[in-house]
Amino acid sequence: MGICGRLEQAFGDMQDFEFTVQDGRLFLLQARAGKRTALAAARIALDLLDEGVIDAATARERTYGLDARALVQRRLAAIDGGGPEPLAQASSASSGIASGEIVLDETRARARRAAGARVILVRQDAETRDIAALDLAEGLLTHRGARTSHAAVVARQLGKVCLVGCEALQIDAAERVVRIGGRALAEGELLTLDGNQGVVHAGEVAVVESVPEALIARLEVLHRSAQEQPDASLAR
Repeated sequence: MGICGRLEQAFGDMQDFEFTVQDGRLFLLQARAGKRTALAAARIALDLLDEGVIDAATARERTYGLDARALVQRRLAAIDGGGPEPLAQASSASSGIASGEIVLDETRARARRAAGARVILVRQDAETRDIAALDLAEGLLTHRGARTSHAAVVARQLGKVCLVGCEALQIDAAERVVRIGGRALAEGELLTLDGNQGVVHAGEVAVVESVPEALIARLEVLHRSAQEQPDASLAR
């Protein structure tokens, strides 16, 4: 934890760093600015500003364009006091709600997107070669993989809902069918990913949207302060 703090101070940003432990010794391998969603970008920039790690100008630069529309949060709508019954659980690598047709590869994803459909990419693993298909999809669901896999990290950066490590998922590529929790769903049927709770639902589930009002208020204060500052060149 001490090393994390030192890296954050040195680079002035939240860091994603790699390490290994060998024979009881900790070795640092590399560090880089961590990938994040729009909501996380706003929170991180404001927190770093409050901690004195970055100045107001840097915070404004990092939060430029992050308004209510960019920071809207989606969650499943409760039905009679409860939510819909999920098919299975998985590890959430990126939060949010995404619904769309099941697609198993880039070719299908591209064809359905061209037809105006929203799609959910379903794969065995979150692999680098799936990035093009992921860019077309609303979200990604995998049988294997971890939250720190490359494709999962990219999904967060792209703002895609991403669930990985869904043990109940089986993919029959020959029949173009997926089985989740004992239910068979053909490619083209609708699927909903709940990245907030880490669960998978059949069909398209109703959602409600909200905005983080307290966070938006902090952003407005930050950007308003820049407008209220006098122009130093005019003062001279």
